[in-house]
Amino acid sequence: MMPQIGYDRAITVFSPDGRLFQVEYAREAVKRGTTAIGIKAQNGVALLVDKRVTSRLLEGGSVEKIFLIDNHIGAATSGLVADARMLVDRGRVEAQINEIVYSESIDVETLAKKICDFKQAYTQLGGLRPFGTALLIGGVYNGGSYLFETDPSGALLEYKATAIGSGRSVVTELLEQRYKEDLILEDGITLGLETLYKVTEGKLDVTTVDAGLAELETGSFRILNSEELEPYIKQVKEKIESEEGKDEGENKSESESETTT
Repeated sequence: MMPQIGYDRAITVFSPDGRLFQVEYAREAVKRGTTAIGIKAQNGVALLVDKRVTSRLLEGGSVEKIFLIDNHIGAATSGLVADARMLVDRGRVEAQINEIVYSESIDVETLAKKICDFKQAYTQLGGLRPFGTALLIGGVYNGGSYLFETDPSGALLEYKATAIGSGRSVVTELLEQRYKEDLILEDGITLGLETLYKVTEGKLDVTTVDAGLAELETGSFRILNSEELEPYIKQVKEKIESEEGKDEGENKSESESETTT
């Protein structure tokens, strides 16, 4: 009988209490990754990612965290980027196969399921490890907007708004408070940047953030360039700094009032 430690270090097999340790470790790799946010709006889906540029010597443009999978579908990643690239390439192949076989673009849910089926196979086969990455897959199809989260286990969930990575708990809490189903893409970008501002403690600029939009109007997905993103970041910074200054002023007034009393 395999000792308990064997279930921890060997291939992905069930432990006596029904756990898959390698899958759990893959989830931990995702939790250590940068924060990625997906927000569904009335007219599309917004994906935003903190690129975590830790050195001024690093070219921010070389850090890829948002990918175009098909003309109408994109993905944001957290965890091991090399693993994510392999999954993105797999998604691109599946999209092209669908185009060739059926002469139409693949729908977002079908693509997400195919990527998850591929991930799930790596939790079963000997000699392989699970992918240490999670993807937020956002896209538009037949007049609808879709946002899916894929787990290292191969599980799939659809969301109105969600986050993955190290800042997931903070972002999710803020999204639950502020998300509204009637928001538009511009509001979604602003909301996503506001939550990233909180997660990164104000370290937010065009070199540290990536954003992508799946737009119903055009039926396509595109990654925003720095010129498009900069006005949103400036607006968010001014708004938050103004709110913080207002709060400090109120706290000071209350303190002076108590002193006088």
